Amino acid sequence: MTQQELMQNWMKNFDVVIGEDVDTHDETEFEKLLNATETKQFTEGEVFDGKVISIGPDYVMVDIGYKQEGLVSTREFQNFDGTLKIKEGETIEVYLDKLESAMGNLVLSKDKAEILKAWDKISDACEKGLAVQGTVVAKVKGGLSVDIGVKAFLPGSQIDLRPTRFLDKYIGKTMEFKVIKFNKKRGNIVLSRRAILQEERGKLRNEILSQIQEGMIVKGIVKNITDYGAFIDLGGIDGLLHITDMSWGRVKHPSNLLGIGDEVEVKILKFDQEKERVSLGLKQVQPNPWETADQKYTAGSKVSGEIVSVKDYGIFVELSDGIEGLIHVSEMSWTNKIKNPAKHFNVGETLEAVVLDVDTENKRISLGVKQLEPNPWNALEAKHKIGSKVTGKVKSIVDFGVFVDLGEEVDALIHVSDLSWTRKNINVNDEFKEGQEVTAMVIALDKENQKFSLGMKQLEEDPWKKIEERLPVGAVLEAEVVRVTEFGAFVELETGIEGLIHISEMSEERVEKPEDVVKKGDTPKVMVISVDKEAKKIGLSMKSAANSANGAVTLESAKKNTLADKLKDFQVKE
Repeated sequence: MTQQELMQNWMKNFDVVIGEDVDTHDETEFEKLLNATETKQFTEGEVFDGKVISIGPDYVMVDIGYKQEGLVSTREFQNFDGTLKIKEGETIEVYLDKLESAMGNLVLSKDKAEILKAWDKISDACEKGLAVQGTVVAKVKGGLSVDIGVKAFLPGSQIDLRPTRFLDKYIGKTMEFKVIKFNKKRGNIVLSRRAILQEERGKLRNEILSQIQEGMIVKGIVKNITDYGAFIDLGGIDGLLHITDMSWGRVKHPSNLLGIGDEVEVKILKFDQEKERVSLGLKQVQPNPWETADQKYTAGSKVSGEIVSVKDYGIFVELSDGIEGLIHVSEMSWTNKIKNPAKHFNVGETLEAVVLDVDTENKRISLGVKQLEPNPWNALEAKHKIGSKVTGKVKSIVDFGVFVDLGEEVDALIHVSDLSWTRKNINVNDEFKEGQEVTAMVIALDKENQKFSLGMKQLEEDPWKKIEERLPVGAVLEAEVVRVTEFGAFVELETGIEGLIHISEMSEERVEKPEDVVKKGDTPKVMVISVDKEAKKIGLSMKSAANSANGAVTLESAKKNTLADKLKDFQVKE
């Protein structure tokens, strides 16, 4: 039975004859009302006007003229600060989602109604790449919720040109966005603020490229940091700030000096317009400390600094920002030769030093730490004169000699060549023991080269000094053969002094092999034919001795002749 039939049966109770006493005009309007009520269709997926009946903590009750009210989630009416933007009695548009829920009521949505209402506008903006304005209302999983007339999603990756961690700072801000994705069936809208910023950056990039020049000082934001430097955003184009151009001093890693997001003032060092590459400098906008280094650091002055590097050849000390000095291993100790500085110095330690030299042109400062102490070589030089005798104990034995401890900071060396005037190929290990007391003569003290030399043979007179008096040229004597070689034979004339009988001086006849004429242990007669004191060589001849008158100019007569010649020379001079 229709509503009209029900209404007619109800009116019979009031003795009203339908069609007789009722005004035709009134009947027509009433019928229209009934017909309108009967023909209104409530179809899921359509938008209806509704009146707000009540507002609860979770749902808002809305009457759309259906036999029962519908519910809309309260969240759909909240501003970004949590306040509601509706009042009871207000008429709104809602989307009929379901005619009946599990609770028996209508399921309505304000957001979906607004999406349908604004869909054409949003679709047009997406297709044409137009910007839409919206207000960030809340932080949601993966990004932000934005009100552009309807709720839309702004992913975290699309918020800015660079990743951002703190999303709360965007809530409540009104900005422009681009619609990059939408789904009409599901009512999903995805926005991008990054696309807007990229467009602006592109316009700014072209403007910057047309204005940029080498030598300009500009401001930028640190965009990225690598091991070799940092990339600086100049507002449309990125420039590379190499680690070597960050500071006049040593930079271990760019992150120790800069942080992502820092604003810096840099100088454009090089600009390749064709490749759009920009090289930047940070230290170039600051004074070069080396320009005044020679005024700040003078030779002989004391300084202090932190050790920043330890090498085999020395250590580098940072005196101030951008200024480093080198302490060479030779300037570390007066007495000890330091071979491994790492055993004595550590990076990070602070030490004092003395400035030795400043070379601003090559950016070098030479330092020394031994200069902080008195030079022991000065006292050593004053105490031990050349030619003086000293006594000490053998401290160490090496292949080339022995070191003697004289109770000084510096040990003295007796070289193997200074052990004997005549003995050769001396094995020092057979001659000395550590701790053995020895007496020697000071023969050299060189504080510049730090050499302190002693000699034992110098305690005695050099037998070669007056060799021509003892073994004059022309003297004939017998001497024992100590060794035979392929070019001659050596004989011992005195203890430690040998002479050579060359193969050509062995006989008037040709000698093929010296051993055919003499053997070790033989004592032939020989004549002294040459004496070279400097080279410590004496030449002997067997054939000259054999050819001498009566077999000899004896050694004694030769000595007398030599003495007579000297007296004669002396008388002539007088």
